[in-house]
Amino acid sequence: MQKRENGLFQGALTRSVIGAFFDVHRDLGFGFREYVCALALERELKARGHRVDREVAVVVYYRGEPLALQMLDMIVDAKVVVEMKATDSLHPGAKGQLFSYLCTTNLEVGLLLHFGRQPKFYRVICENRFKRRLVTASAPGPPLP
Repeated sequence: MQKRENGLFQGALTRSVIGAFFDVHRDLGFGFREYVCALALERELKARGHRVDREVAVVVYYRGEPLALQMLDMIVDAKVVVEMKATDSLHPGAKGQLFSYLCTTNLEVGLLLHFGRQPKFYRVICENRFKRRLVTASAPGPPLP
């Protein structure tokens, strides 16, 4: 189980990521592609002393067999999955997408950062004790057929 701070999993880390998100949104504004927002967020997080891994591949399994690679937008300090969206409105399935990503890794905390007209964030939790199988988020796993 990951560290709880003030009742939140990875509280200090997620506060730092959320603060960086708001700083980037304030400076860039709305309308840039997700790629540009991700580059700016990565730069801001590194300036705050965080380790940032981008486009991390994880293996999705089906009935114990490797099925496909799934790319995660970002993992911060090897503890928090960050999923970014840069759209006018957030798709209703976006939080579920992040939850699925957490289910595929041994990480328990995710942040959905919406670079919309108004910045919004969502914290998503998937505790390891409820997961069927754990895999390492930073390793792509076995080759796929």
